[in-house]
Amino acid sequence: MMEYKKLGKSDLTISRIGYGCMSLHPEQKDFLSLIDKALDFGINYFDTADLYDKGGNELMLGKAFKGRRDKVIIASKAGNQWRPDGSGWDWNPRKEYILKCAEESLKRLQTDYLDLFMLHGGTIQDDIMESISAFEQLLKEGKIRYYGLSSIRPNVIKVHTAYRKVVSLMTQFSLLDRRPEEATLDLMHENDIGVLVRGSVASGLLVDKPARDYLGHTAAQVAEAAFSVKAVSQSKRTPAQTAIQYVLQHPAVTSAVVGMRTPQQLEEAVGAVSAPQMTSEEIKYLQTHIPARKYESHR
Repeated sequence: MMEYKKLGKSDLTISRIGYGCMSLHPEQKDFLSLIDKALDFGINYFDTADLYDKGGNELMLGKAFKGRRDKVIIASKAGNQWRPDGSGWDWNPRKEYILKCAEESLKRLQTDYLDLFMLHGGTIQDDIMESISAFEQLLKEGKIRYYGLSSIRPNVIKVHTAYRKVVSLMTQFSLLDRRPEEATLDLMHENDIGVLVRGSVASGLLVDKPARDYLGHTAAQVAEAAFSVKAVSQSKRTPAQTAIQYVLQHPAVTSAVVGMRTPQQLEEAVGAVSAPQMTSEEIKYLQTHIPARKYESHR
């Protein structure tokens, strides 16, 4: 059975497993059935961004949620601007651009409001008050209910926290990327900012992908980490469920936002909530056998 938790200081109560919709693609024929199945499992949080498939991801969700908008919590993001030639994108946190992005996202999603709208990145050189001004205007206009930040940079996260405006932080966190434990998670918990985790299975490296160098870990260390996760899982839960449970056990974390491309992945991720919970001994074992790293930059 799905569990739910309030997102920071907001009144949004979201499923402990969220749907990372970047994993869905416009040409995917079964995306509607995957959304239906997710809703049946109790998932109510769906995460997208204007960057994904150049807006195509939002168009998909707009189609999927037509007629049942009240059953879902939709989050999107803005701040990355595609170049005219489509070769990539540039960072643009200006007020005018954020307001424009919001209008376009609302149209693609076929909704009058976003439950959560996030700044999709950030640098310490940004005029943060200008970005905040854009989000505050959208709040007053009723086009968003709350706003948050999507970032892995501690210095950017700390500045936004100091302004006490965001209700949430989306950040990468896994057994192979425990940097947030040292730099930001406790700060979020102290300030009642809900954390949405992406990357909980480390791009599959903790589950079934071949080991490779990853965020300062050698391929051998990644293989050892995957072995440790499997050892802890045994017959009680799958390695993916153990990896997801690890991030969910931190008190700052509201939801693990998981990318799920197949019904099997969806069922497995949702099963992490009801599977036997990790003991404190198992958590300590994983922390001991998988070395933690620190952010070397943007501190």
